Amino acid sequence: MKENTLTIKYSDGVLLSLKESKKEFEKEAKYLLALKLYELGKISSGKAARLAGLNRVEFLKRLGQYQVSPFQADLDEMLEESQR
Repeated sequence: MKENTLTIKYSDGVLLSLKESKKEFEKEAKYLLALKLYELGKISSGKAARLAGLNRVEFLKRLGQYQVSPFQADLDEMLEESQR
C-alpha cells in the first residue's frame, strides 16, 4: 500500500506554549488527528491506531483522555437497539 506524507508548518512558539519537545508535539498531533477521524466515524479504530503509530489496544485506552467513547454508535441508535 502506498504511503503519503502530511507536512504541517508550526513555529517554535507553539512548542514553547505547550512546553513540549518537537518529538512530543508531533507524536501527539498524529494521535489527535487519528482520534478526531475515528470520533467522526471516518476511519476504524484499527486504521486510527495505525495512523497514530500505536497498536489498537493502546489507541482505545487513550480515548478517555479526550472524553471519546470507544463505542461509535450514536445515542439514538443505542436507544433504539435497547428498546428491541
